[in-house]
Amino acid sequence: MASSAGSTFLNWLKSPAAREYFFSTHFWGPVANWGLPLAALADLRKDEDIISGTMTTAMATYSTVFMRFAWRVHPRNYLLFACHATNATAQSVQGLRFLNYWYFGGREKRLAAGEASVAAAKEGEKVGVTTKA
Repeated sequence: MASSAGSTFLNWLKSPAAREYFFSTHFWGPVANWGLPLAALADLRKDEDIISGTMTTAMATYSTVFMRFAWRVHPRNYLLFACHATNATAQSVQGLRFLNYWYFGGREKRLAAGEASVAAAKEGEKVGVTTKA
């Protein structure tokens, strides 16, 4: 079964339909668009205080709209759909991180943790314990 699917795919790659696909905007548009979700996924590791709620909302809305477009266009553009589904998911996670940080106590928890670590470092200096920064 796997070799049959593999040989079918290889035969398709050699066909004019494959060349037509790879030289069309149905392929290169989504490939170029993958920069957006890749950047969003990379941003998941950054601090919450730099997240823009307005931009995150705009990007999530944009990707949701274009997910529908990619699904409704004929022929369906699955590569574009996957690109925007990934971006919408990443932007939604960023939005939740933004809300948690600014509206649900995440900022206060981080500030309290920072103050606690500063107090512990000062206590260590009083006792004679050296800490490396």
